[in-house]
Amino acid sequence: MMKLIIRIYFLIFSLTLIQAQGIPPVVNYPPDTYNADNQNWMLTQAPDKTLYVANNKGLLVFNGAQWDLYPSPNGTIVRGVKAVGNKVYTGAYMDFGVWEKDETGVLQYTSIVTRLKVAMIEDEHIWNIERYGQYVLFQSLDRIYIYDDLGGKIEMITPDGPVVRLFLVDDDLFFQVKDKGLYTIDKGQPSLFNSSSIVIQERLINLFRIEGQLIGITANKGFYIIDKEEAISWDVLDNESIKKYTVYSALQRKNKSIVLGTIENGIVQLSKDGEFQYQIKQGSGLNNNTALALLEDKDQNLWIGLDAGIDCVNSQSPFRQYIDVNGILGTIYASATVNGYMYLGTNQGLFYKLENSQSDFIRMPGTEGQVWNLRLIDGTLFCGHNNGTYIIENDTQRLIADIEGTWDIKKIPGKEGLLLQGNYGGLYVLEQTSTEWSVRNKIENFVNSSKHFEFTEDNSILVSHEYKGVFEIKTDQQYQQALEVFKHTSVAIIGEHSSLSRLDDAIFYANKEGVFTYNSKGRNFIREEKLSKIFNDDAFVTGKLIEDQDRIWAFTKENLISITRDKLDGEYIVEKISMPFNLRNTVEGYESFVNIRKNEYLLGTSNGYIVVNTSKNENTTQEYKINLKSVAVHKLGEKPRLMPYKEDVIFPSYDNNLSFSFGVPEYDKFHTTEYSYLLDGLYESWSPWTSNSSLDFENLPHNTYTFRVKARVGGVETSNEIQYTFTIERPWYLSNMSIIIYSILTILLFIALNWFYKRYYKKQQELALDRTKKDMELKALESEKQIVVLNNANLKLDIDARNRELAVSTMNMINKSKTLNTIKSALLKAKKVEDINTIISLVDKTIENEEDWNFFEEAFNHADKDFFRKVKEIHSSLTANDLKLCVYLRLNMSSKEIAPLLNISSRSVEIKRYRLRKKLNLSRDVNLNDYFIDL
Repeated sequence: MMKLIIRIYFLIFSLTLIQAQGIPPVVNYPPDTYNADNQNWMLTQAPDKTLYVANNKGLLVFNGAQWDLYPSPNGTIVRGVKAVGNKVYTGAYMDFGVWEKDETGVLQYTSIVTRLKVAMIEDEHIWNIERYGQYVLFQSLDRIYIYDDLGGKIEMITPDGPVVRLFLVDDDLFFQVKDKGLYTIDKGQPSLFNSSSIVIQERLINLFRIEGQLIGITANKGFYIIDKEEAISWDVLDNESIKKYTVYSALQRKNKSIVLGTIENGIVQLSKDGEFQYQIKQGSGLNNNTALALLEDKDQNLWIGLDAGIDCVNSQSPFRQYIDVNGILGTIYASATVNGYMYLGTNQGLFYKLENSQSDFIRMPGTEGQVWNLRLIDGTLFCGHNNGTYIIENDTQRLIADIEGTWDIKKIPGKEGLLLQGNYGGLYVLEQTSTEWSVRNKIENFVNSSKHFEFTEDNSILVSHEYKGVFEIKTDQQYQQALEVFKHTSVAIIGEHSSLSRLDDAIFYANKEGVFTYNSKGRNFIREEKLSKIFNDDAFVTGKLIEDQDRIWAFTKENLISITRDKLDGEYIVEKISMPFNLRNTVEGYESFVNIRKNEYLLGTSNGYIVVNTSKNENTTQEYKINLKSVAVHKLGEKPRLMPYKEDVIFPSYDNNLSFSFGVPEYDKFHTTEYSYLLDGLYESWSPWTSNSSLDFENLPHNTYTFRVKARVGGVETSNEIQYTFTIERPWYLSNMSIIIYSILTILLFIALNWFYKRYYKKQQELALDRTKKDMELKALESEKQIVVLNNANLKLDIDARNRELAVSTMNMINKSKTLNTIKSALLKAKKVEDINTIISLVDKTIENEEDWNFFEEAFNHADKDFFRKVKEIHSSLTANDLKLCVYLRLNMSSKEIAPLLNISSRSVEIKRYRLRKKLNLSRDVNLNDYFIDL
């Protein structure tokens, strides 16, 4: 009895220890991902790591990037599958055969039943397939078909009863016959190996060899050691607990550990000694609780064919997950392991449990609400909470400061018994008295939220505020008040989720612009180029930096980043652990990454936590290969046609739309596979990395191309790259014959054009001559017309001049005649001297006769009709006498000539000319005669 109790105790201890550490990551492939039926009956893997699955709808193929379904030729359920080299054997209802890739990479099926004319039993299903040397064994419930892969022949074993299962154990073949026992196959013949009651009554799920013993696992009775004489219960720690499960599938792994697939309880992982390691069920990782088939692939991943879906357990992953199935914990912001307890600080409170306990986490009473930080200082665990600051001792808490919102707590350098805590409203000093910690004072003159803070060499305090920047606070020696608050401008770009952290004596600040180190001498921050590259190479997610003894942790889009310093030269060493942001499920800026034991770190997530084993990551030397899946070509608007995998393929010009599909058979949940491609002949540089595993090139011009594609998995590039060279022919209209024809036609066209242009230009020349002749004639006529017009104008001018001269002459003649006639008449009548005086008076009157002037003016106007109008318009102030003078001046008469006409002396004429000049406002250098002549 005591022995049983001890065994149970050790069983519970080992089971809970593993559960506390979490379970390996699980990659889920539900039916809507692989686009086939729910049930998956058997799995196998080819040498190139391609996965093949026997599904209700047919044969599923997965290359790590794409799923393909090949329906069974007779439309029935495929229950058995086995990859042997480049061949894949499948078994279905009333048929079994082999699939082989054709030159285009498409699997083509050959029915062995049809080819060899095998007469199967009515309603016979193939349930299992095993390979043994050159033979492939197909097991139904009625027979075992032994197919010689080299000779192409087939033999059959038909037991006396239903065949429960065919087993391959090392180099031995066994099969169980219902109600008969366990048989071996030796030289093609069956031989009864064990017929004990347990073997007859219980269904054997699988057989293993452990330390030379044949171990069988039954569906409901646990493990048994089976030899030729008896079957006895295998005395392992968990055999009794295993009996409560209904086991449907089982697998012995490369490390000799055992996996059990159950009907209702998912999978159970046991050590090689049968000790419980972990269990994964629906809710904790699996798609479904019924595990119909198990397979360990070449990378030691565990594949599970489920009643609804396919799952892959990354057993060798450096990560273990604890999933909060019931959503009790909330999002984890802080964690710690102290005195055998594991603590999780979440947005719903502080949770705890014994580190090695299987029990659920318990919320510590009084800590409901947001926990921001858990800090272990000199053996005391402090909890920074929205309510204030707590001290945690085992499963109890004490509130020592009720100041709202404690972000973090740190020791004050050189001040024993004093701690500094950052709160929503500033900085506070905690002091240890003889019995307890308590708040001593608030640092005055600083009220900004202090989530991240560090002490400088001179004990100034650096505080990072996400929205205001970095402040440097100089306090008095007792940390009572801030004497100086200096805002740093060297990190002027304020970064959301930025932080401060320390490594040795260096203080770091990080935001999306990079990583900066604090320079105490210059009192500024200097960009650290090498460390800043971690945000250049990987997309920035958060500037949160977490200090961890001799290293700092940073978080990027694809990786966890470890930063250490070389012990000899002090250079920074940057190491990466692949963990994409979308799978981490953390809260940006509030990442919690805590060392819980040697080489193991706990990363808090929004639905539990992930335990990271850094030593396991360091030992990973995985090599990856990229495979070409298919090449398709098509005309524009037509369906693609698959093409063969061969070099230097030539396509006609109209087949210039190509599609490539490729993949890396890598199945790790936390490894992102990315691809980069180059099409030589079209592009000169490689494309950016992308997750797309297929590419389309449309309407490619004629040329010779080499398509190249490479991949990287978790930042590690594949050891190979795909190359596919092809040529797109020139279209018929650019063929050599077409070019010759084009050349001949061009020459003929040139000759024809030359003849046409010569003829055309000759006609144009003749037409031009005709036009020129007509133009010249028209111009001659126009010239003659212009000459006539000019002559007419000149004649008119002459006539006008002559009319003026005539007017003047006429006026003079009239005046003279009248005067002479008057004098004549007067002289004839004169009889005495007094009469002569009268004649003189008559002469004077005649000289001053206004009518003579009016007559002259009228005659002058006929000769020069515009002159008086112009003079009056320009010089309206002129008198009649002035106008007379103007007329004489226009006639270009001198003063002597004008004097008799005005019956005044020449001197008087000069005076009139002077007065007229003044009225006209003419300068002395303007000749009056010329002025009126030109008017």
